[in-house]
Amino acid sequence: MNLRAVWAIYRVEMARAFRTVLQSIVSPVISTSLYFVVFGSAIGSRINEIDGIAYGAFIVPGLMMLSLLTQSISNASFAIYFPKFVGSIYELLSAPVSYLEIIIAYVGGAATKSVMLGLIILATAALFVPLRIEHPFWMIAFLVLTAVTFSLFGFIIGIWAKTFEQLQLVPLLIVTPLTFLGGSFYSIHMLPGIWKTITLFNPVVYLISGFRWSFYGKADVSVGVSLGMTVMFLAICIAIVAWIFRTGYRLRN
Repeated sequence: MNLRAVWAIYRVEMARAFRTVLQSIVSPVISTSLYFVVFGSAIGSRINEIDGIAYGAFIVPGLMMLSLLTQSISNASFAIYFPKFVGSIYELLSAPVSYLEIIIAYVGGAATKSVMLGLIILATAALFVPLRIEHPFWMIAFLVLTAVTFSLFGFIIGIWAKTFEQLQLVPLLIVTPLTFLGGSFYSIHMLPGIWKTITLFNPVVYLISGFRWSFYGKADVSVGVSLGMTVMFLAICIAIVAWIFRTGYRLRN
């Protein structure tokens, strides 16, 4: 593996994040703070606890996951779309760099930025509510695994998209609503029977449930199922990316 090539692409992607600190870091942190003010004050005044956890603390994993999913997709999709847009993708494809090295560099850069943002949001949340992390190893594991998985998903979207508008289509119209309806601000056990069953078809439920378990030892679904669903989605994304590079889908034309 050409580690120098991987490091060069990775370094460029990380440098781009630090050049746009206001958009990459400050804006998501402000948005998260507003969520705490709005949901913590408005809803928290009516719901004191969920499963023995103070409501303000209960929503922290969901807010982290909301930012993690959207930022992972956004970072990775723009990173690969922009070279397509300006035409430099052909120089990259013709360079002595393997497809695996390209994926590691771009997805690694996007995932790193997302994990950093997630940790910053965690630190921000600690200013508002008392937090505890019962399973720190699994918290980091879910954080990294989710960031890598959705960075791969964003990479796929960046290759598929033909316009900047299409880059935002999936995150805004699919991922964000699924995250809001996936138990970010409530437990799915609070839902009536039929709606609880329907919610289980939402894949984001398993991500949030497993991540919340790593904090408080409470989960809406089995932790093993949550981990299995995350790994399965990762495998699907890897298979799609492999197919894209094998066929040259929207890369060679």
